[in-house]
Amino acid sequence: MFQGGTEIVVIAAAVIIGLLVLWIIVSIPVWVAAKILAMGRVSFSRAMLVTALGPIVSVVVFFIFAALLTAIVGDPTLPVIIGLIVAFVAWIGVFKRGFHTGWLRALGIAMLAVILFAVIGFIISLLMQVIVPEAPPITPIPLQQV
Repeated sequence: MFQGGTEIVVIAAAVIIGLLVLWIIVSIPVWVAAKILAMGRVSFSRAMLVTALGPIVSVVVFFIFAALLTAIVGDPTLPVIIGLIVAFVAWIGVFKRGFHTGWLRALGIAMLAVILFAVIGFIISLLMQVIVPEAPPITPIPLQQV
């Protein structure tokens, strides 16, 4: 369809645009949750920043902790579990710092954002079923299609 390099550019542009749209969509529940739990003093751009930094920080923390502990302990099972816990705390720490709240409120923002994301995904899934009835069901509920 496209000539050599043009195809790569189109694919790269589609991936970048897709990631930006996904980032905006994922930021909406975080913004709403932060608005509710941080007494409304949160901008959408702040929610987008926190949404971008949270996964980056948690992945870096996870890999550092898991690698260091695996090197010390040997068996990766326990280090991976500890790494996941520490990464989750780091993710909540990004929410805490990004939204200028305490730990409990940051945890609440994260939990409410996940719930809102699931609800929004479910609503979008239902709307897609109405618009394209022959499409397979897509829901935010893991393993539902199995």
